[in-house]
Amino acid sequence: MKSSEMVAPKMAKLSSEQQPEKDADGGEPAAKQTSKAASSSKEATSASSAAAALSAAEVGKDENGEDKLVIGAEYQVQRQDGSWHTAQLIQSRQNPCDPKHLEYYIHYEGLNRRLDQWVTRDRISSVAVTGTDKKATTPSAQDYNGKSPVNSLGNSKDPKLGKPSGDVDMGDGDPDRKITRNQKRRHDEINHVQKTYADMDPTTAALEKEHEAITKVKYIDKLRFGRYEIDTWYFSPYPEEYGKVGTLYVCEYCLRYMRLPKTLQQHKLTCTHRQPPGNEIYRKGTVSIFEIDGKDHRFYCQTLCLMAKLFLDHKTLYYDVDPFFFYVLCEIDKEGQHIVGYFSKEKESPEGNNVACILILPPYQRKGYGKLLIAFSYELSRREGIIGSPEKPLSDLGRLSYRSYWAYTLLELMKEYRTTTIKELSELSGITQDDIVYTLQSMKMVKYWKGQHVICVTSKVVLEHLQLPQFKKPKLMIDPAYLKWTPQKRTIPVKQVKKA
Repeated sequence: MKSSEMVAPKMAKLSSEQQPEKDADGGEPAAKQTSKAASSSKEATSASSAAAALSAAEVGKDENGEDKLVIGAEYQVQRQDGSWHTAQLIQSRQNPCDPKHLEYYIHYEGLNRRLDQWVTRDRISSVAVTGTDKKATTPSAQDYNGKSPVNSLGNSKDPKLGKPSGDVDMGDGDPDRKITRNQKRRHDEINHVQKTYADMDPTTAALEKEHEAITKVKYIDKLRFGRYEIDTWYFSPYPEEYGKVGTLYVCEYCLRYMRLPKTLQQHKLTCTHRQPPGNEIYRKGTVSIFEIDGKDHRFYCQTLCLMAKLFLDHKTLYYDVDPFFFYVLCEIDKEGQHIVGYFSKEKESPEGNNVACILILPPYQRKGYGKLLIAFSYELSRREGIIGSPEKPLSDLGRLSYRSYWAYTLLELMKEYRTTTIKELSELSGITQDDIVYTLQSMKMVKYWKGQHVICVTSKVVLEHLQLPQFKKPKLMIDPAYLKWTPQKRTIPVKQVKKA
């Protein structure tokens, strides 16, 4: 994930002799980058820009008598909770359920791309939004063929996030109240507000535009994985015959992917796998973790990365998994070991990164598994005798998970060791000094004094923080006694950790 969505393993294309056999659908199950996807996305971007230049008047009516919509233009779109939000039309296609009509792929202005989706024509207003209209809370009733909007944008809530998706509101009833930079950043993190290009440096903005052009349209809407049918979040470069199906079917044990449900049913009759490959290095109760060498199990690790890309925006896929270990977390039941999530890490990272990419699958999120994997990565670092940190930048969800883990860990240490320094906290926790300073600053527990950061907090404040819901003890904890693992000998030294 270059974004520890976190940050992706960089992977090189398979040679022809490494390609696995074709599956029952007739396609290649091995990960294979589709340059067609990139070129078609760029063509779509150019076409969208040209189409956006047309006025609504020039577009006229479609064959069903409805006002035609302009690809690239912005309209008010009704969300699943009934609220309306400004969105850009990215692409159109025939509605699979009603081929006589079109459906449109849209991006909600100011919201994370994971919320992009295909919507039917009846959820889109007939009048394009102009620059002066963008702040309007609802379109007029006649724009919806007599159908009245349910809620205004200012009161809209995203059913998936459970957070307001309108303007910033600090809760004091004063809409003009100014908020601090930290408060705005916190609000943006919680509500997944996307950074604009103006907020980025020129190089980052250019890379972001290129990335967005290539991955603009998400064709795979659902992933059928084990007993779950999961709504996907982002584009993933599966081979073309698989990359544009509405639902992708993946075996939860061997990760072979298929286009048709009948192919999956046939595959289940012959698949003998009931757990990930590699070595089981941790098991306690119904939780297990496997260590998988990307060099020894290329196909499995490549398909794992392809599947992960459906839920990670900035994961870079080049298919060179050899330099990485993959740590796969499973839930155990009588049927087998079911994948919950994973993280990857470079076998040798000069920067001391202990995580390259981390993901918990959506059905298992908010159950404590994310912090469990984070804690596990630090336990491995402690065994290696290094101070570790995830590869940066972190995604919005990754940043929240890590900061929550860091905060709880540091508060517990400060409660136990009443007088301590940032350096001592780093040695005790395995967290880098930079990450410690970042976390303590978010809790206003550190000050810059005489050229260095010093902890400035009382025992009472530490205890008060530990009583808050966001700093409660994690639901799941790693028990080091159950870890059966010895670190490999390093050939590349880790750079000295910079002092805070």
